[in-house]
Parts: sequence; C-alpha cells; structure tokens
Amino acid sequence: MTDATQCARTVIEELISRGVREIVVAPGSRSAPLAYEIFEADRIDLVRLHIRTDERSAAFTALGLAKASREPVAVITTSGTAVANLHPAVLEAWHSRIPLIMITADRPAFLVGTGSNQTTDQRSLFDDHVVASAQFDDHRGDVRHWQFHTARLVVAATGERTAEPGPVHLNIAFSDPLTPTPVAINTRPPVIIESPARAAEPVSLPAGPQTVIIAGDTDPENGAAVAELAERSRLPLLAEPSSNARRGAAAIALYRLLLTTELADEIERVIVIGHPTLSRPVSRLLARDDVEIIGVTPYARWDDAGVGVTRVVPAVAPEPGDPAWLERWRDHDHRLAALVERRLADDPDFTGPGLARTVWGALGGQDTLFTGSSNPVRDLDLAPISAEPPVTYANRGLAGIDGSASTAAGIALATGRPTHALLGDLTFLHDLSGLIVGPDEPRPDLRVIVANDNGGSIFATLEYGAPSHLRAFERIFGTAHAVDLERLAGGLGAHFHRVAREEELADVLAEPPLGIEVVEATIDRRHRRTLNSQLQQLTANL
Repeated sequence: MTDATQCARTVIEELISRGVREIVVAPGSRSAPLAYEIFEADRIDLVRLHIRTDERSAAFTALGLAKASREPVAVITTSGTAVANLHPAVLEAWHSRIPLIMITADRPAFLVGTGSNQTTDQRSLFDDHVVASAQFDDHRGDVRHWQFHTARLVVAATGERTAEPGPVHLNIAFSDPLTPTPVAINTRPPVIIESPARAAEPVSLPAGPQTVIIAGDTDPENGAAVAELAERSRLPLLAEPSSNARRGAAAIALYRLLLTTELADEIERVIVIGHPTLSRPVSRLLARDDVEIIGVTPYARWDDAGVGVTRVVPAVAPEPGDPAWLERWRDHDHRLAALVERRLADDPDFTGPGLARTVWGALGGQDTLFTGSSNPVRDLDLAPISAEPPVTYANRGLAGIDGSASTAAGIALATGRPTHALLGDLTFLHDLSGLIVGPDEPRPDLRVIVANDNGGSIFATLEYGAPSHLRAFERIFGTAHAVDLERLAGGLGAHFHRVAREEELADVLAEPPLGIEVVEATIDRRHRRTLNSQLQQLTANL
C-alpha cells in the first residue's frame, strides 16, 4: 500500500515542529502531496508559503529568506530537470553555510532508468555540496522513519550539533495517488534533540606585531561585533561591504587602494573574520609567507583562500595595538578619501563608484541592502565609512551573478523591511524571473537599482580589458545587450524610474520602496578601466 498524503503530512509536520516557518514551492505534479499539505499549513498560519514558477528563482528566494532570518528554509520541487535547477543556489548555500532545505519529489525507484517521463537518478545529485542527505519513499507508511530522517536533516542544516550549517537534500519517491486521501492521525510527538554546548573562550593575542583585521562576508550580528573588536583593540579594520563591519573609528574606507602602498609592507599579522574574496590586494596579503594569518571561525570547516593560515581559533581577543599604527592608516585613509572625492566630483558622467556612494550614503541602519557581484560590490567597497550603514547582504559564497534578484526578494520577505538591491545590468537580466511574484503571493518591498552600462564592465578593469586585447574584448567580454529596461519592468509589473545624475537618484532613495521597483542608472563604461587606474594612482600623492 502507498500513502503519499501521510508521508507528505509527516514531513511537513516535522519541518514545522523543528522551526521551519518559510517554504518556497515551484509547481509540479510529483510534488503535489507536499504542496497540498503546505497550502493547508499556510491557511492556518503555521508556515508562510511562497510560490515561484522558476525552480532556480525558488531556490534563491529560499536562500535569501534563510540568509536574512538565519533560520532553515525549505524549497520544494518536482522531479527531473526541476531538481537540477536548484544546483546554483545549493552551491552558494554550501560555500556560505546557509541552512537551505531542498525537498525534491521523485518517481518510484523501479522507474529510474526506464525512460519514464521526468525520471532520472536525482538521489545523489548534490552530495558533494550538502551537509546531509536522505532518501525514502511512501511505500510502508513508516512514520517513524520519515520523522527521523526529516528531523536529522533540519538539525544538520542548522549545524546545531556539528558547528557546520549548510544545505541538505531530502529526496522522496511518491507513488500515485498524488492528490489528498484520508490518512491516520500521527500521534507520535517530535523527538527532543539537545545541542551540545560550544561556547569557547576567546584566544588572547599579545600586542607587538603590526596587526590588521580583515572582515569578509558575514552576518550582521557578527559584523557589528567585529567593528567593536577593532575599536576596542585599536587595530585597522579592512571591512568588505557585506561584512557588516564597515563602521566605527577603526574602519578604513579605502583599504583596497592602501594595500598597494608601503602600509601593506609593514603588516605582520592579519586576523581574518568572515569570508573575504572581494579584492586582489587582500588575496595577495593573505598569500604572503612573511605574515602571520589567524583565521577566526566558529565553524568546523574554515576558509583559507590564500592557503596561508597559520592558526585557526573560534574567537579572538587581541591586546590593544599601538595607537600610532591605527592613526597612520586613518591619516592615509582621510587624505586619500579627499582625493577620491575630488576625482569623482570632477567626472561629468554617472560612474559606478559615484552611484554606489550615493546609494550607501542615502541608506541608514534601518535599511537593508543586497549587492550583486562584479562591479557593484567593489564600488561599494570604495564608499565612505558611515556611522549607521545599512544591513548588507551579498552572495559571496561563490560570488556568482545568478539568483541575485531572487535572493534580494527573499531577504526583503524575511526581514519585512524596505530593501534595496544594487545590481549590474547583466546580473539583473540573468534573474528576471526573480521579480515575478504572483498576485496571491507575499510581495516584497524591493527597489532594484540597476547600474546599466550595457555589458560587463568588470572585465574592463581586469587583464582582459588591456589595450592589447581590445579586438576581442567587446564581443566576448563586453557583451552589450541593448535591452530596454523600462519595457521589461513594465512587463514585470514593477514601478520604473530612470536616473541620469546622482541628485536624481538621491531623490528616489529619499522614499522607501513600496512593492517592486526598478531604478535604471545609465553608466558609461567606456572609461571604466581608466577611472580605476586613476583612482589607484591617487595613492602616489599621499
């Protein structure tokens, strides 16, 4: 006997009992038993249901919900290629340690390999990039097995017992009938799972070596703690935008440029917190043999992009450094900031750095910002330090451009706060389906600011944009598209604004977003490589 309804009900009840409150569903036939149960749970406010027509967008929406709420979020799909479309979000969740629960419906095992419609071997599709996985079917009506595997995966996703949160995969083979049928009431209570205590005393670091703190991508709570640690320790803080530590008296706004000066040569010790992947100067610093690199992470798995970490600790307490060391960094930063401000003010065109500075300056501590990869996040990395910066998120696990609009929408839904997303035009176009939200769905208040330079200007700042490669550049890296964003936004049902100057953008940002908005800022990328070079050359005037 089969009972898809009882199996689906058991799984959804177990998710709810383990604290799952947000579930994203992409429509499909084989996953119908799960969809019916979630629909009923949503009606009585046990969970909040989100429907997305595109599985990739569904997965990134769930990723954004989990990233902002820091709680496990489930995404559910039918069988076949629908499952494969989850993979980009799975990779990002794995590298960012996001508790994403993928529940994929499957055909019965005896159909795999027969050529039956929408049937493939999807059981181990994500095995290299999940912290746990499970497979079962609905044949025996074994409630205890269904409960056990579901509970095990939720706990694994949160990292409660392993210190290693991340995505998990549950693959369930459902048999007909897939529509609801009467089932026995489950009276077995959820198993109580205790988490081991993992409180760790910070490791004391003696003063002496010239030390800096590098803060990479991390959550808002940790970022605020890093900023306080830097101030308390009187150490220069080199903080990426999505570190949420880019604040306070120790933060160095233009550290990326300063790391090419003699200050970098004097660094003897680096404390790394979060996941820094944004700039080559930082990567070069973390790969140096003459610098002590201390990695700080509460997780079982640690990052070491430069393969230079000499010590891994769960927490750190540096003794206060030499005030003169921090003051030198601050002095260089202030003088360079004046030069950068003057250079950008003299530019007649709307530049990427100018756009980012306007966005960063207009938003405050009550705002939420998602930044796309490529130039937008790097332009924010040149913005001035503000007393109350926005809570900032980015997909820096793999730093891909896909799923950015969906992730931003998920973050807006999770926080319930007006949210802004700063995206490049190719990033925006790559995830248009992320802005398709049905009329009956929870709708985010999300303003997407598109830095539209008609192509991939990030490549112009790299070696591919060198004059010796100009013949091929525009076709294979510039990738102009000439898309009319206003007509696109209209088709998506989004409000649209076009701005040509920073003052116009500031006027738009003065009001919070209501519903989904698209703001197009037209940027000329022809001189992007020259601008970057000129900004770097300003360090010679210090």
